[in-house]
Amino acid sequence: MTDDAGTPAVPWERLAADRSIVARYEAKTYRGPGAGDHHWWLGSISDSGHGKLRVGSRASGTRRVVNVHVLGWAIHHGTAALRNGAVVRHACDEPSCQNPEHWLTGDRLQNILDFQSRRRLSGHALADVRGAQGRAMAVRDAILAAAAGAEADAIAAALAAGHPTGERQERLW
Repeated sequence: MTDDAGTPAVPWERLAADRSIVARYEAKTYRGPGAGDHHWWLGSISDSGHGKLRVGSRASGTRRVVNVHVLGWAIHHGTAALRNGAVVRHACDEPSCQNPEHWLTGDRLQNILDFQSRRRLSGHALADVRGAQGRAMAVRDAILAAAAGAEADAIAAALAAGHPTGERQERLW
């Protein structure tokens, strides 16, 4: 099976059902002190700020690097929406967030319009001067470097560093 571009389709059902993949996904998702309502990704991060994970195996033909929020959607919500070509969007506008309650499906145009409408809001996650990748990496690195119990302060400092004016935009919906 291939997608519209002729590349092999991602076998989301098989990947989401694989206990070792789910365990690796969960091990790299931070839900601890200071995370607030976000579940921060602690693994590899793409230039768009989305988490990445190598999954599957060569022998089964499932080996690939996937966006973890899409894998997370398949794990927590099933794969029906993914079969219809939907994209997984972040209501919180934090591309590395893995909280299943912060995701919704839609089409690419909706995702682009969401981004365009909010990327210049002062203090908003999408307006971070470091860009999406820089913001996600700063939060990940702060969590990983924080002493036990100091994660909340580390996350707050990492988020605030992206907005030199100190402005902060709360979640819009």
